[in-house]
Amino acid sequence: MNVTQILHESIVRRRGLAKQVAKALGKPYSTLLRELNPWDRGAKIGVDDLSAILRSSGDVSALRAIAEDLGYRLTPAREKKL
Repeated sequence: MNVTQILHESIVRRRGLAKQVAKALGKPYSTLLRELNPWDRGAKIGVDDLSAILRSSGDVSALRAIAEDLGYRLTPAREKKL
């Protein structure tokens, strides 16, 4: 899967998360859905938005895929408190 497909799976398919992420980005919900659509070649997520998406969703699977593609491993800088 490419990064856009991973983002689509992790954000759009989880109920209510896309609206939460759109609000955090200050984007209309419909714009975010278009940018996350892996089959729409006309609009894609920008690099600056990727960081905000990862932060607001809490899902770093796309970042993990990028790191692995470049030959790196993704590890958290600090442990999350439960």
